Amino acid sequence: MSTAAATKASATKPAKSEFLPYYETYIALVPDGDVISTLASQMNETQSLLHALPASVATYRYAPDKWSVNEVVGHMIDSERIFSARALRFGRNDATPIPGFEQDDYVRGATFDAYALSDLASELEAVRQATIYLFRHMDEQAWTRRGVANNAEVSVRALAYIIAGHELHHRGVLSTRYL
Repeated sequence: MSTAAATKASATKPAKSEFLPYYETYIALVPDGDVISTLASQMNETQSLLHALPASVATYRYAPDKWSVNEVVGHMIDSERIFSARALRFGRNDATPIPGFEQDDYVRGATFDAYALSDLASELEAVRQATIYLFRHMDEQAWTRRGVANNAEVSVRALAYIIAGHELHHRGVLSTRYL
């Protein structure tokens, strides 16, 4: 990452006024420092975890009503795409409110268990690379812009930290509940 990519806004955790209290759990997981660097380094750790898993665990569920490993990874992909799209719109000063999404409906509407876990891991990595490029090319003003998503105001900076924290949360779930 070029040194010009890091801004004061990307290296400062969002204030509580920048996101719904629900997201504080995710944001709290993100270490201090530049969130763009965090997004890059944590993806390497997540990829190491996913590539170490045998293909036989792809459709494993730790309980009958829980998502499979593939569905967790697919959910991570979908969520990152949605949060990144929100960041793009708000960062470009698009004030059009964005509706929320129901994660369980998205997982039910997908066919994640039909794919190899390695394919989903590669897709997650590709989505993350796109996310990193999006945030790298934002200036200080874009990072602090806000918009309304799911009937609540959120900043671009908060969305970056939510993406990072969401991944950390689900990596923890995979490690503790599935392995």
